[in-house]
Amino acid sequence: MDLGLADRVFILTGASRGLGFATAQALVLDGARVVISSRSADKVDEAVAELGTDHAVGVAADLSDPTTARELVDTAMERFGRLDGALVSVGGPAAGSAASMTDEQWRAAFDTVFLGSVRAARTFASALHDGGAVGLVLSTSVKTPLAGLGLSNGLRPGLAMVAKDMADEYGPRGVRVLSVLPGRFMTDRNRELFSAHDDPATAMAEVAAGIPLRRIGEPSEYGRVAAFLLSPAASYMTGVAVAVDGGALRTL
Repeated sequence: MDLGLADRVFILTGASRGLGFATAQALVLDGARVVISSRSADKVDEAVAELGTDHAVGVAADLSDPTTARELVDTAMERFGRLDGALVSVGGPAAGSAASMTDEQWRAAFDTVFLGSVRAARTFASALHDGGAVGLVLSTSVKTPLAGLGLSNGLRPGLAMVAKDMADEYGPRGVRVLSVLPGRFMTDRNRELFSAHDDPATAMAEVAAGIPLRRIGEPSEYGRVAAFLLSPAASYMTGVAVAVDGGALRTL
């Protein structure tokens, strides 16, 4: 199936590695061009080199900076002359139960995870004039709480509702807004977490046992779904929260 991605241009934040980078790879393989960002200039440069400088450009930036989203839009227009969509990903907040978090931790998480994402989605959607799509990378905590991740449990569901609200607002212009809910994937970060266990193989097996497909996903499996959702092939999908989790969520 032709996803209709040839020569289209997408912004991906937090995409120098992990699931964001996997999505950038999927987009580029289907002929799209990408603007990727993360806070690390070195990692951005490495990612662009791997994607190919004809198809990718990188910006070292932090979404907590109010000027970042506009800088990314300007970069897309200056380098590629158009913008067709974006995938907004912000690093997860600190671990700990909701009740154990201080006011300062809640405010910091709100500014970065929540407000940074809302600002970016608003800026990117407003810059789309001929349709397109904006996706928010959230978490399965949108639908069920994750133990020890109180900040995520509190903020991610609100962002999913923001996406639905924006879907209503931007829909008449042909702009789609949706959420993607990744489950457990074998990213570099998860490899590091598993390697910290006394028995990494057992730890991975225990996680996999709680997933109906009985395995942890590969980033490329997520990237292909996210690329599809951003593509014209998904032109009648908006306002939805799509789980990519091997069936781990037990909710509808």
